[in-house]
Amino acid sequence: ALAAFMARDDDDDDANKGEPLPLAKLEGVDATGYTNRLESIQHEVQKDKAMNKQRAAERDAANGNHGKKNRMSAKTATSIVDSLKELYKTKVRPVEEALKFGSFYSPLLTDGDFEGKPNVLLLGQYSTGKTTFIKHLLGRDYPGSNIGPEPTTDRFVVVMHGHENRTTPGQTLAVQSDKPYTGLTAFGSSFLSKFEASQCDAKILEEVSIVDTPGVLSGEKQRIDRGYSFVNVCEWFASRSDVILLLFDPHKLDISDEFKAVISSLRGHDDKVRVVLNKADQVSAQQLMRVYGALMWSLGKVFMTPEVCKVYVGSFNDKPPVTTNNVLGEELFMKEHEALKKDLLDIPQRSCDRKVNEFVKRVRAALTHARIVTHLKKQMPAMMGHESKQKKLLGRIEEEFTKCVHEYTIARGDLPNPKRFRDIMKDMEIWKFPKIDKKAMKALEEVLTVDIPAVMKKFD
Repeated sequence: ALAAFMARDDDDDDANKGEPLPLAKLEGVDATGYTNRLESIQHEVQKDKAMNKQRAAERDAANGNHGKKNRMSAKTATSIVDSLKELYKTKVRPVEEALKFGSFYSPLLTDGDFEGKPNVLLLGQYSTGKTTFIKHLLGRDYPGSNIGPEPTTDRFVVVMHGHENRTTPGQTLAVQSDKPYTGLTAFGSSFLSKFEASQCDAKILEEVSIVDTPGVLSGEKQRIDRGYSFVNVCEWFASRSDVILLLFDPHKLDISDEFKAVISSLRGHDDKVRVVLNKADQVSAQQLMRVYGALMWSLGKVFMTPEVCKVYVGSFNDKPPVTTNNVLGEELFMKEHEALKKDLLDIPQRSCDRKVNEFVKRVRAALTHARIVTHLKKQMPAMMGHESKQKKLLGRIEEEFTKCVHEYTIARGDLPNPKRFRDIMKDMEIWKFPKIDKKAMKALEEVLTVDIPAVMKKFD
């Protein structure tokens, strides 16, 4: 009957072509019964559509999606980095700007922070071979490099790829929005005058950039004022680096107070840290074994963790290792060289994961900061006595942090350093911070629970 209904009458003219055959022409079919059956089928189809729509809404609610506006559109999410950039601009940055988060954590992110090449940060006391190590990796000197037994590198130098040999002053570099160094303006002209970029044509620089640093001071030299916070600058670069190499000399295993402060600032970036025991060919096999043990003992006291950092032992310069003191060391040094080289060549493959990881850490810190500020602001008086109340709150900031843990279910590991938080907040006025509405706070939470998992799943 259905086939007959959809059939065309061969005798119909072209004007009637394409129209269904009237029910009166269906032979052997009860027109009334057929109509009822057709209406019943249509009713069942509409019922199934409504049921499917309801089930889809329930799935979205279970996954935390309460509407299309919380999802990342295909046009926006062209890649993981572009997706993170869009999430930051639309949901995270407005909260950071309102609550001055950049003063507590790190300066606000720019496009260059998302799109920059992977970084390798070198840290160590003077004359441990940092600049020579870079020369070993590049296979050549970079513009402006100077090597000697005394402290020769007196500035932070970003060694990057370029077809022409040239150097760019820090003041110029810090105002280029396409470079990931605009945040360094927070450290002032005294630092920017000691910062520069060096460009040269080396194959490894096509994939990564290398940051050479001044030697960490020791002894009486630690009391010399550099004109900027060396520890804070190292912390800034560490948060934006993919690998952090700590270089040691077998004859300089003592960790000065400044170096200890630098290593302490690396907490939270333990997975990036590698230790390089350089100039290992200058000692015998027995001495090398003792030096290695002493180094592990010293680092264990500074890092305050039971885990041991990955250590590479060798002589990383442009000359073959000297084996007169250690005949068995040649094979060891060769394997260590290959292992370190492989570790560095794997950096570009891990760069995207590192950016996602750092972004998640920043969002968690921003969310915790927003909750703490909201908690403190709620306790401020309505009319008078703001200054005295703020002083009392900051005086017992550890207790207030504990209240936030119970009120907002914050993990204690996400809480900021109470002393640093107090020192920064005492120069601000809590009662003047804007109120963050529930909608903005919920959007910030959904970045962690909904948006980032959706982005990773889409590009998995």
